[in-house]
Amino acid sequence: MPSSDYDQASLPDLLPLYYKRLFPFSQYYRWLNYGGVQKNYFQNREFSFTLKDDIYVRYQSFNTQNDLEKEMQKMNPYKIDIGAVYSHRPNQHNTVKSGTFQALEKELVFDIDMTDYDDVRSCCSAADICSKCWTLMTIAIRILDRALRDDFGFQHLLWVYSGRRGVHCWVCDEAARKLSVAARSAVAEYLSLIKGGEETVKKVVLTDPIHPFIKESLTVVEHYFPRYALQEQDILGQKESVGKVLALTPEDVRKELQLAFQNEKKPEKRWDLVVDQATRKQSAAKKGQHFEKEIMLQYCYPRLDVNVSKGVNHLLKSPFSVHPKTGRISVPIDLKELDTFDPFAVPTISLICEELDRPRPDEEDEKSEDAKENEKDAAERRKIRDYKRTSLAKYVKHFDHFLDVMARSWKGDLLRKSDLQKEF
Repeated sequence: MPSSDYDQASLPDLLPLYYKRLFPFSQYYRWLNYGGVQKNYFQNREFSFTLKDDIYVRYQSFNTQNDLEKEMQKMNPYKIDIGAVYSHRPNQHNTVKSGTFQALEKELVFDIDMTDYDDVRSCCSAADICSKCWTLMTIAIRILDRALRDDFGFQHLLWVYSGRRGVHCWVCDEAARKLSVAARSAVAEYLSLIKGGEETVKKVVLTDPIHPFIKESLTVVEHYFPRYALQEQDILGQKESVGKVLALTPEDVRKELQLAFQNEKKPEKRWDLVVDQATRKQSAAKKGQHFEKEIMLQYCYPRLDVNVSKGVNHLLKSPFSVHPKTGRISVPIDLKELDTFDPFAVPTISLICEELDRPRPDEEDEKSEDAKENEKDAAERRKIRDYKRTSLAKYVKHFDHFLDVMARSWKGDLLRKSDLQKEF
């Protein structure tokens, strides 16, 4: 077994190395400080750490990047969560007068977890995922990213792989960070189509006219549906799964399709029959019948944990945190490579720590260069080089690019601020 294969028992030995030499503290601080546009923005941010044996430590906060580094290197958290920016420093919340410690701002966040799709995937269940059902995460990102940009006007969206079975979205625009609970709820509800729990058979009901947002979402779903649902999940192949699909059609149509399916066994041809029936219904009925669209949406549309998005004080797993069960790093996803993103190719902590130990041809030259520099600068340079020697490099590079784009908006904010100060 290669040493890059992850063993959960090795985590206590690997985390100190990860936080000392590989965690991208500089970029991390740059992100959460938001250009220093608002005073004490980083200092009033809550972090929470999950330590060994599930010890949970909330209300951590730090004055500087250096303070954060030192504490993380001392605590070596198994998991890092990021919370809100508060009215006071979270580590002093016990000293603040009751009722005055308030969560003021936080990124608008979305959490999509594969376990919420268990009723529409046959390849895996619970925490398991595979390349077949990962298509659901691709669809979710495509739909939500378009809607958040085009329908709401947000620009700075950071999509992150959770490290195991889902994805998170951090909407980092200033307008998003300042949204009230009511506004966050409104955005989350706008984006939610799947309604009802396990007992609800039909979870999507469309009415005329179909909302433009739903039409846009259907365009995405239609692109992936034949391969994902008909071929890979074979929803019109097995008797049980065929029954689930037919349960979503009107009763008179269901009987006709059951008869037609006796003579047609190919899933793609069976789907054509469903679409034909829907087209006939739509032309004959005054009220729109959209059951084929409802089926596609029920099987493919994003399933949001709305409660995560609603609360300002809700904590969410941090980018570059390590997933203790899989060992995979929670990495940013480059949407330019979304269709080829492979969760199983995301580096584990054991792999990147092993990559650090691999000698490079130019190592000796660099050692002599380091000797010429003062010790602190040499250590800093080594740290910057360290992650670049590993599979983590391309993910940090994408994070850097995200921050560069966002920094342009901070500069504009700082210029406007200085101009206002000059006027007064």
